[in-house]
Amino acid sequence: MTTVTSTQNARAGDGGSLLLTLMKLRTFIALFAVIAFFSVFAPNFLSTANLILMSKHVALNAFLAMGMTFVIITGGIDLSVGSIVGLCGMVAGGLILYGIDLQIGYTMYFNIFEVAAITLLVGIAIGAVNGLLITKLNVAPFIATLGTLYVARGLALLSSGGQTFPNLQGNPDLGTTGFAFLGSGRILGLPVSVWILVIVALAAAYIAKYTPIGRQIFAVGGNERAARMSGIKVDRVKMFVYMFSGFCAAIVGIVISSELMASHPATGNSFELNAIAAAVLGGTSMSGGRGTIGGTIIGAFVIGILSDGLVMMGVSSFWQMVIKGIVIIVAVVVDQAQRRLQQRVALMQLAKKD
Repeated sequence: MTTVTSTQNARAGDGGSLLLTLMKLRTFIALFAVIAFFSVFAPNFLSTANLILMSKHVALNAFLAMGMTFVIITGGIDLSVGSIVGLCGMVAGGLILYGIDLQIGYTMYFNIFEVAAITLLVGIAIGAVNGLLITKLNVAPFIATLGTLYVARGLALLSSGGQTFPNLQGNPDLGTTGFAFLGSGRILGLPVSVWILVIVALAAAYIAKYTPIGRQIFAVGGNERAARMSGIKVDRVKMFVYMFSGFCAAIVGIVISSELMASHPATGNSFELNAIAAAVLGGTSMSGGRGTIGGTIIGAFVIGILSDGLVMMGVSSFWQMVIKGIVIIVAVVVDQAQRRLQQRVALMQLAKKD
């Protein structure tokens, strides 16, 4: 009787291990599934022009998702990234068109690199505000970033009275030209935004895997109290992740404004949905403590390809929102199932050793 039970446990353990492996590979499986589906049902899906266009869209999702990944790993959430995209786009457009009026009869204009640097600092500053609200005032991340969402969107609208900043070609006499290169330029045949993504993704992956702050991010998400008792400066870690999220959102604001050669205050509306979906689909646990930049990038590919493929098939934007919402729900359900299965497989392995 004991032998039969042991054999059954062994088979159950092997089956659980196989299912766990499939769950861990769910993002790859989803990626291959959407590529295969749209290759058949979406016209010209695999054309060179469409692949380049999708790479741009994937890059935008991936930037936001990388910042969101660090935030979620610590057990937080950042709902303000979409509004930061819109505000930073307006900042970049305003600097190019109008500069900064010093109120002494002199207006200061900036070249494109200075415009980009200032805009990135704005994104980082908004992330710092989120971090301060959460760490110093003990506001829940959901509420803090929800409030910042409205503040940033309101500031974007106020900056132009709700109007667009058009024609961002710049003035050669003022040295403000060249903005289009960031959104429309190509290096070795690939969009500049893709190259920027590669640089930021490699930097983020290195931070997560090889630096003290990266290990501390996972420690805070795994058990904040234990992390604090072990000497980790939890508040500093949280400040970092929200500032990094703001930095990534600012990049997206710059790239979109550069590509369109115009800034609109409503840019980035609901972008946080795609960021959360890509991060969770890529294996980032909503309960914190687990996630990878590589998985998030693949998740961004799934979301980007899904969005573009649905557009090519003529699916309405309303149904697209429904489908993305379902993707988030399914990803969270699978993540919870994976956690429970991991615990069960671990217990079975311990039982085998005993």
